[in-house]
Amino acid sequence: MVVAADAVDMDPEALQRVERLFHDQIARGEHPGAALAVYRYGRPVLDLWGGVADVETGRPVREDTLWVLFSSTKPLASVSVLKLIERGQAALDDPVARYWPEFARNGKERVTIRHILTHRGGFPLTPEGLHWSTWRDWDAVVRAMEEVTPRWEPGTVSAYHLLNHGWVCGELVRRIDGRPFPQFLREEITEPLGMHDTYVGLPPELEPRVAKLHPMEDVPEQEQGTVRTFNRPEVHQAVVPAGCGIATARDMARFYAALVNGGELDGARILERATIEQATQVEIDGDTDAVLSTSGLATTVRRGLGFNLGGVHPFSSRMGMGSTARTFGHGGAGTSICWADWDLGVAFAFIPNGFRGRETLARRCLELSDGVREACR
Repeated sequence: MVVAADAVDMDPEALQRVERLFHDQIARGEHPGAALAVYRYGRPVLDLWGGVADVETGRPVREDTLWVLFSSTKPLASVSVLKLIERGQAALDDPVARYWPEFARNGKERVTIRHILTHRGGFPLTPEGLHWSTWRDWDAVVRAMEEVTPRWEPGTVSAYHLLNHGWVCGELVRRIDGRPFPQFLREEITEPLGMHDTYVGLPPELEPRVAKLHPMEDVPEQEQGTVRTFNRPEVHQAVVPAGCGIATARDMARFYAALVNGGELDGARILERATIEQATQVEIDGDTDAVLSTSGLATTVRRGLGFNLGGVHPFSSRMGMGSTARTFGHGGAGTSICWADWDLGVAFAFIPNGFRGRETLARRCLELSDGVREACR
């Protein structure tokens, strides 16, 4: 249950403006439906949902509607690996092949865990043979990661590993800990935090709760194909730790609230504060991302270990024009943004089901992000 704005030193009228803006975006056709959740100082202050989950059927968004996260999933995978490092079971600069010997094939023997978390592994593109129809076959995914050949020398080029990031993180978890990634995530992260509606590998019986993705008028045909792929139940049920988490905004805000609260929320600890502080320090600053720049998505990037950092525009504009290097989070293709800010003590998650082009995508996220920032006293 949300608390009063005054209880966490926020301006009630400013929060009401955020709520009106949230509903105005739906009314003016920015997206059919959406959910927004905000915490400050470990306490929830906004929990909003509205609009239509499926335009074709008219199914409304409900309190328990689930949303496709796209790459907002990535921090769930990264934090899982960071938890193993915190426990002393691995180290950032260990080669991935130390725990997964077959991964060393085709010139990947020098790829480290740090390279994976900072998108400098050198093999950013999904292997051509790894079609969505094979994503539910974890063994096939693992073989594809073993056989892929780096395009660049590991550690030399920032290049966004769209899906490969998560598959490598997931197999590292399995090799080091022994549990499959979905089980590790559930037992070590989501269950302790009470994130009961977060999945990487959706149970089939929950499919009716998932909001359908809708390509909006400014989305080119190629990206409409992405929407069609990520509307497939088979993809929702696949374990794609970099791109196909399914969750509520309420859960994702809770995840970031725990992180910005030093790793603990309501008596449940998922990481030590020192681990989170290290993960949200600047690791990469000012690099031109070789993948994102070719698609016009970014010029320069600022990254920590598994998180994008704020204060670099337009790359981090979804986290607000007021974001700084003390802001950390991740967005999802065409849709979502989830972030937290150390200085404000805020955690924010916004997930719409309207897949947008770059400019309108960033604008709607920025409006809400900076509206929340302005509400902080």
